[in-house]
Amino acid sequence: MRLVRWQPFSEMESLRRQMDRMFDELLEINPQPGNTNWAPAIELKDDENQLILRAEIPGVEAKDLNIEVTRETVSIAGEHHFEKRTEDKGIYHSELRYGKFQRSVQLPVPVENEQVKAEFKNGILTLVLPKAEELRRKVFKVNLTDETPQIPGS
Repeated sequence: MRLVRWQPFSEMESLRRQMDRMFDELLEINPQPGNTNWAPAIELKDDENQLILRAEIPGVEAKDLNIEVTRETVSIAGEHHFEKRTEDKGIYHSELRYGKFQRSVQLPVPVENEQVKAEFKNGILTLVLPKAEELRRKVFKVNLTDETPQIPGS
């Protein structure tokens, strides 16, 4: 029989994410005037000394994005503009998302927000967020010698 550890905090975090998704979906079905219409999908990865956040934002130009980073959060906002074209008269159905969007992500660890690097390519926004210096793992090399060290008091 295998022993499985119960981790209540990770289960609570999973429940919180599910509730956030449910409310996001409800807002998409019944958008309120002045509210955002949609939120981009994200992926947050821990890469030892940095976090890597990727957001899927197809059809949006870089000039229409507003990205704000604090030590604890990342906020991405913008607008996907609907371009009226003469050939659009015959559209019967469209599932493309237009309008304003916003997504705020609570980061699991503090980051150096002045050193964030960003890339926006093919509809994917990638943010490299260096972890705060106090959280980076520091490795020190220990020199071994053949001599036995003298311990004070022995």
